[in-house]
Amino acid sequence: MRVAAGQFVVTPDWPTNAGTCVLLMQQAAAQQASLLVLPEALLARDDNDPDMSVKSAQGLDGGFLRLLLDESRRNAMTTVLTVHVPTREGRAANTLVALRGGEIIAQYQKLHLYDAFNIQESKRVDAGKVLPPLIEVDGMKVGLMTCYDLRFPEMALAQALQGAEVLVLPTAWVRGPLKEHHWATLLAARSLDTTCYIVAAGECGNKNIGQSRIVDPLGVTLAGAGGTQQLIYADVSRAILQQIRAQLPVLNNRRFAPPQIM
Repeated sequence: MRVAAGQFVVTPDWPTNAGTCVLLMQQAAAQQASLLVLPEALLARDDNDPDMSVKSAQGLDGGFLRLLLDESRRNAMTTVLTVHVPTREGRAANTLVALRGGEIIAQYQKLHLYDAFNIQESKRVDAGKVLPPLIEVDGMKVGLMTCYDLRFPEMALAQALQGAEVLVLPTAWVRGPLKEHHWATLLAARSLDTTCYIVAAGECGNKNIGQSRIVDPLGVTLAGAGGTQQLIYADVSRAILQQIRAQLPVLNNRRFAPPQIM
């Protein structure tokens, strides 16, 4: 199946951002993509206000997702992204949603909050407590992760052991020393840990690197973006994945128990 990852600069204006998402959805659907991954926290962002994402939080029935769900009704594609959803006064959940046929078919509250590199996501965001469900797209099982989850191999492995063949990853990967190196290395590592394809979309702009990537089960980048608005594509194949897993059966050769949430 054909998969796509789209990236753009998120603005402080949610209708503008929704319009960009709709445009990328239209472009990906026109290229017969079955799966589109968009970046993390797409409602609103402001370089001068680190709390903008939480301040702009909307319910899953809010105007932002209504626009995207309307577009989703016009195609057969599955679209994955994250938005901030209010939980209580001044706080929100970083919530991944999978859209298809005008419906939210799955959601996941980010488990690993980005309390690192002098940033404290948990100051305003509530962490999730459960693993996401797998979804099925064109007969392939797809696992769901969000940004900082990438640094925790247990997250990807738990889903691969449940049957995931593709892992999707909306992100807003923050710039910094060696961060681009970490991004590329971790994507390759998680694909090799799990022998899964990875479709990772990164927000771009002044603070985030962009660099969306589609990686195969041997850690090879099939398609990659730079630092500006872009839509990338690659074809993923269950037959190829099965061949790789026969040659490199790391999921079967493990000597450790499956990971569990603490």
